[in-house]
Amino acid sequence: MNKRLQITLDDIAKQLNVSKVTVSKALRGHPDISKETTQLVKKVAHELGYTPNYMARNLSSKRSNTIGVVVPKIAHFFFSAVIESIYDTAFHNNYEIILTASQENAAREIKHIESLLAMRVDGLIVSITQETRDHAIFEKVIKSGVPLIFMDRILDIQGTSSVAVNDREGTFHAIDHAIKLGYTKIGHLAGYPEINIGLNRFLGFEDAMKQYGLPINPDWVIYGGFGEEFGYSGFMKLYQSKNLPEFIFTVTYPVALGVYAAVEELGLKIPDDIDIMCFGNSDVNRFISPSLSCVNQPTDKLGKVSVELMIDQIKNIESFEPQHIVIPTDLIFRETCSKKKFDSYPKASSRP
Repeated sequence: MNKRLQITLDDIAKQLNVSKVTVSKALRGHPDISKETTQLVKKVAHELGYTPNYMARNLSSKRSNTIGVVVPKIAHFFFSAVIESIYDTAFHNNYEIILTASQENAAREIKHIESLLAMRVDGLIVSITQETRDHAIFEKVIKSGVPLIFMDRILDIQGTSSVAVNDREGTFHAIDHAIKLGYTKIGHLAGYPEINIGLNRFLGFEDAMKQYGLPINPDWVIYGGFGEEFGYSGFMKLYQSKNLPEFIFTVTYPVALGVYAAVEELGLKIPDDIDIMCFGNSDVNRFISPSLSCVNQPTDKLGKVSVELMIDQIKNIESFEPQHIVIPTDLIFRETCSKKKFDSYPKASSRP
């Protein structure tokens, strides 16, 4: 078995008969080194197959220029789109991203965070799992002095920042739109209320129903998760009750996809037998019929703002004050929840 040969700064320095300090500065583009010398050093480094030793650099600079990211899923349009924005913003600011996925498992989340801390990342951006209830690992991060930002799914922990969309307001506008189409029998597949997105999206649903004086049927509000499986099982539960609502709002796009699967299996039609809208968008929309109206989350802004806020905190660690940024949403209307169903609808009272 061949032993791996690690080219060092000393190897490059010997090849060029210059000092190790000159090589180091040239590779970093330091202004002390002439343009000609810098180009020559980089040329020889490339020819020798040199790669930077980030661990050694970390020890000397006490900064790794890396940001650890923990998300619940990668194969999910919302998170994959946010991750692309995170990578792009980090790249343009000369930071690297170390990405991990918890797969909605709290134990994995803890292990990933511990691993990222051991790698000496400069900061952590975390979107918590649907199982996360214990905050001990996050208290550990804060005590270690590593900046921590919660993104989308957040925890209210002193000393941390957060970046999220306005879940409550976005849901309110979606339900308000459905009611103005004439729907009064409205259900909600609501995720987990222990997680901020589940709670705030339910509160937005509740706000709109109260404004129009519409009763919330407890049988039409079902809790259970943020994925396709919950959408399927949640709709099946509604169907088996023999008392379907006219319209369903789902807590996420994947939950809506689960509803589509159940509706097709049961031989029903959207929007004729049941109309639907969801929180969150997806590029798979062009492949489903009817196309799904939604509350649109600006994934590019979520990723960009999270990284920029993290870099600001890293660079101003002593004076930085935690920030809580809320990004507005908008509605995208497609084939569902788009046509007036009734000639009249309830009149709104003042906004709660």
